[in-house]
Amino acid sequence: MVHLTEKISSKLTSSISEKALRYDLTVPFARYVVQHQNEIEFPFKRYQIQPVWRADRPQKGRFREFFQCDADVVGSKSLWQEVELVQLYDTVFTALGLNGVTVKINNRKILSGIAEVIGASDKLIDFTVALDKLDKIGEEGVKKEMVEKGITEEAIVKVQPLFSFSGTISEKIEQLSGLLATSEEGMKGVEELRFICDNVTKLGLSTAILDLDVTLARGLNYYTGAIFEVAAPKGVAMGSIGGGGRYDDLTGIFGLKNMSGVGISFGLDRIYLVVEELNLFPETVTASSKALFINYGDAEAFYALQAIKKLRDSGIKAELYPDKAKVGKQFQHADKRNIPFAVIVGGEEMSSGSYSLKNLVSGEQVNLDFEGLKNALI
Repeated sequence: MVHLTEKISSKLTSSISEKALRYDLTVPFARYVVQHQNEIEFPFKRYQIQPVWRADRPQKGRFREFFQCDADVVGSKSLWQEVELVQLYDTVFTALGLNGVTVKINNRKILSGIAEVIGASDKLIDFTVALDKLDKIGEEGVKKEMVEKGITEEAIVKVQPLFSFSGTISEKIEQLSGLLATSEEGMKGVEELRFICDNVTKLGLSTAILDLDVTLARGLNYYTGAIFEVAAPKGVAMGSIGGGGRYDDLTGIFGLKNMSGVGISFGLDRIYLVVEELNLFPETVTASSKALFINYGDAEAFYALQAIKKLRDSGIKAELYPDKAKVGKQFQHADKRNIPFAVIVGGEEMSSGSYSLKNLVSGEQVNLDFEGLKNALI
């Protein structure tokens, strides 16, 4: 009976998880475009930051709930949009201090062309899913999976060059051009890649690296052109911290045909983990209060809060220890929080309208009026 209940529960949970929570921001955006198509001026650009959900097993860098930051353009097939989005990645990650991120690029048409050339067009998804695992399970693992999925040995021999794909972007594009010479769809992908990569290279990137990765095969259920994925700087073990691509008819599922779009996403939570691991958060973000006011009782606390309010109005972080605890405990709290100063306000200070400021690093203590206190804490 218990086993049956668990089975029913598992089936119900699976059904609910497919329908209840927002999976990404792109599909809801497509629906928004369709609903407001008569009010929107195309091309239409927007950015959006919201939580999304995955039915994944939680682990480092993989969450069931996390924030995505999306930037999309709909209503234009121009490849200049892709060029600008690569620049956007470069601008954002440079500003965050994440120098050396790799913006990987591929094209759905190239993947379709490769499948066509090797005679496995009917196995496109199986082929690309296996190829996408090259860095995880290696060449032999990928070949084994392809065979298991019904891809012939002859087809795998034809795709052999992809397992040792190397060189500059231009060299890789030329290799693809030779491999896909007999595929009209594949050559379209080659030309699109050449346009994007050539122009990004001419314009230059500040700190990001653009690289062509023919194994990249994300979002094949709706990407139709360029595919992007961003890898953290070398030395940081983390999944992709961004991704996106071109979708030519995503709005079609809601009734609006031939509305091309392209967009990218930033994985906020993973980016946070990478910035934290590389110790890149500026002191203004990580710094705690500049001063802790010691609590001697209600009268003293009220006197302290008047000063704290004025300090905060001047942009100085200060706080009151909430309880009338032992003074030693309050000093210990400041030490553990890396708060550099303690402000002592007892009866003597209240009667003279002053404050005793103690440097918790040097131990030096001075008595100051409010202006002197404010200047000392700036």
